[in-house]
Amino acid sequence: MVNRPQNISNLFSEIKHLIEGARQAIAVTVNATTTILYWNIGERVNRDILGNKRAEYGKEVVKSLSRSLTEEYGKGWSEKQLRHCLRFAETFPKKEILYALSRQLSWTHFRTIMYLKDELRREFYIEMIRVENWNTRTLNAKIDSMLFERTAISKKSPEFFGDKQEPGT
Repeated sequence: MVNRPQNISNLFSEIKHLIEGARQAIAVTVNATTTILYWNIGERVNRDILGNKRAEYGKEVVKSLSRSLTEEYGKGWSEKQLRHCLRFAETFPKKEILYALSRQLSWTHFRTIMYLKDELRREFYIEMIRVENWNTRTLNAKIDSMLFERTAISKKSPEFFGDKQEPGT
């Protein structure tokens, strides 16, 4: 005898849960694969063609590559997108770390973080995204509100601000 759910409502709920779980897994896989693709493109162009140098030649290579990729694959391969790929590979040179993070951070997270100049600041926001599960909108709001700077200031000792306290006070 087949074991049946008590009613259609339970069956629907169970199947709905399965579908939503599969969709989430697919989204994570697609995002991670896309993120790694962008890193590989940036790393390859930078290493093999530009030789880690930014020159007029580099601008022409990016322009030509963008044109060819757009002809072959359609929009989405603008010069700006290729420059994002280059910056991405420069900002995150360790592939192993990128692989680990790519399952937790979206491409839009990376695109935002890679333009932060300070490595410590980038690491802070990466950790906050991971721990707090921030979406990109929240990340941008936290950056705009200078969360890193406010957190850093709150962690500084009173001596940092010249507020030396007398012993016993």
